[in-house]
Amino acid sequence: MLDIKFIREDAETVKKALARRGADAAQIGSVVEADKKRRAIIQEVEGLKAENNRASSEIAKMKKEGRDASGAIAGMKAVTDKIKALDSELSSIEARVNETLLGLPNIPHGSVPDGADDKSNKLILEWGEKPSFSFKPLPHWEIGEKLDILDNDRAAKITGARFTVYKGAGALLERALINFMLDIQTREHGYTEVAPPVLVNRASMTGTGQLPKFEDDSFKLAEPDWFLSPTAEVQVTNMHREEIIPAAKLPIYYAAYTPCFRKEAGAHGKDTKGIIRMHQFNKVELVKFVLPETSFDELEKLLKNAEEILKRLNLHYRVMLLCAGDTGFASAKTYDIEAWQAGAEAYREVSSCSNFTDFQARRASIKYRGADNKPVFLHTLNGSGLATSRLLPAILEAYQTKDMEVIVPEVLRPYMGGIDRITKK
Repeated sequence: MLDIKFIREDAETVKKALARRGADAAQIGSVVEADKKRRAIIQEVEGLKAENNRASSEIAKMKKEGRDASGAIAGMKAVTDKIKALDSELSSIEARVNETLLGLPNIPHGSVPDGADDKSNKLILEWGEKPSFSFKPLPHWEIGEKLDILDNDRAAKITGARFTVYKGAGALLERALINFMLDIQTREHGYTEVAPPVLVNRASMTGTGQLPKFEDDSFKLAEPDWFLSPTAEVQVTNMHREEIIPAAKLPIYYAAYTPCFRKEAGAHGKDTKGIIRMHQFNKVELVKFVLPETSFDELEKLLKNAEEILKRLNLHYRVMLLCAGDTGFASAKTYDIEAWQAGAEAYREVSSCSNFTDFQARRASIKYRGADNKPVFLHTLNGSGLATSRLLPAILEAYQTKDMEVIVPEVLRPYMGGIDRITKK
């Protein structure tokens, strides 16, 4: 959520920043006007309450002296009625302002390039070499079918489209990836592992920015008012909702594996083959709570933590800095890591690493105590570390052989009981 004080003091800067994202900057004018009226009402109510306090003292004095106080009492009642009416109007205005603020995206950082969509994203780096083959490499869905390790057809029978059943070595590889990634982040990069619930409430979804804007993209229970989490960012960030964290405890790093659930409502017809774009997928999520002055340095560290997984798997990838129009709703700056899929001959996102500045902290009321001991909103960051439904296809396609086997990356073999290749049973 944007700071209403910042909007009030520099509305034009906010309008220009939102225009970079293609957002409706016209709403800022209505917010400023509503906030102006809100503050005028507050001032009027405070004046009326002071008037009532004086009247109350005068009435008590009149009664003590035996004088008729009926006129003063009637006047005081009229003022009280006016206060009630103004309080009701104030509540309505505040609800309207809050609803508008919840629908406004974060302001892009100055280092974020201009642009309306992914065509304007900026290439930051490439790592490793694309694998070369003496044969035409297959896409992962064909490899999964031939090796009988991915079964989308039976998953469709169980549930519907955009689900899979991981079988045999496929299930083992999925589990190996999760354990490998968690071990790297917790043992080497200082993250604390957490295993949160998968179901989240409305306050949690609102706190990280999924609601109200993206409610139609979420799977929701009929009863109670809970959602299937679209990403562990929701659960882990909200672990500290409505808390004040001592500055000495920052930064805090968490890593969490969870299944994630998304309708992918805006992705009809895109990546429908294989397991790239699923309604249910597994992901290791990295979340940081940090001091504002360190947050962009922490973003660079977060990016390197996610990159390390791909380096150890020896997978070719590139890092893209997203332009303003392609940056997510709550983010001020985002890097996407895209792994090369040799069979599909395309880059696919395997991680997004984002700095949300104080946007989520303001929505979820997460603060730390500053130098003057006053509570201040901290900054939150998160990154996929990584999504297995994107990573496993890259491995299958990069490590396939002409004889329809898949060589297991060396770093995963200890997690797979020493298996060095996946073959058809």
